[in-house]
Amino acid sequence: MNDSTTMNNAETVTRIPLIAGNWKMNHDHLQAIALVQKLSWTLSDANHDYEKCEVVVFPPFTDIRSVQTLVGADKLSVTLGAQDISKFDSGAYTGEVSGVFLKKLDVKYVLVGHSERRTNHHETDQTVQEKTAAAFRTGLIPIICVGETLEELETQGQSAVPVAQVIAALAGHQKLSDFVIAYEPVWAIGTGKVATPEEAAIVCGKIREAIAAEHGPEIAAATRILYGGSVKANNVAGFLKSPEVDGVLVGGASLDADEFSGIARFQKHIVL
Repeated sequence: MNDSTTMNNAETVTRIPLIAGNWKMNHDHLQAIALVQKLSWTLSDANHDYEKCEVVVFPPFTDIRSVQTLVGADKLSVTLGAQDISKFDSGAYTGEVSGVFLKKLDVKYVLVGHSERRTNHHETDQTVQEKTAAAFRTGLIPIICVGETLEELETQGQSAVPVAQVIAALAGHQKLSDFVIAYEPVWAIGTGKVATPEEAAIVCGKIREAIAAEHGPEIAAATRILYGGSVKANNVAGFLKSPEVDGVLVGGASLDADEFSGIARFQKHIVL
């Protein structure tokens, strides 16, 4: 599909595909400039239409200002994201990064609750909920990452954990702003293992059903849900055939401009 659509009260809600590249702790600011330049040139040469498919990069914090300057000076259409956000806006929180500061750097999106943060930094559902609140408060769009481990998959099934994590992240907010969900099965991140397109579509559908039940069909219809986990240019089209999957969150492949641009141009490879 070119755009994901959902019928809601006889109206069609169009969700623009989102291709997000999480660089993790890779590339200094000079390497970041070179990568974004090459990515932009490659997409430009292919006549990529950013209004039909949004492309976002998530550099390390130390690279953001350099990428922002490049994007602004050269009027690039690549969107800027951050890999994490503090639940605090300011104060005596050494090492934390405020959403207020990120917003000043023209950051639009922020990853919240990535599995590496949940595992390596022991972030709980409560922490993810608080960081989601901070993103809403500071005008950023959180990409809320959810997913199950292999053990959870075997004991609870494929959708139970991600659905519960989504409900927890969105709980208690007086008003929901724009947000994105990224379903990344932990067992498929960096392992070479990939959920089938059918499996990914089923889980994304269950997540959308849960959002509709908790927050109403209009919000569910407008929410973009991404798949992540060993996504490559040669398998992305399979995932994005489903109207339930609105884009992908890419890890290692986003560090290669040619590969990532190939992922962003997934529409050329979809055969309906």
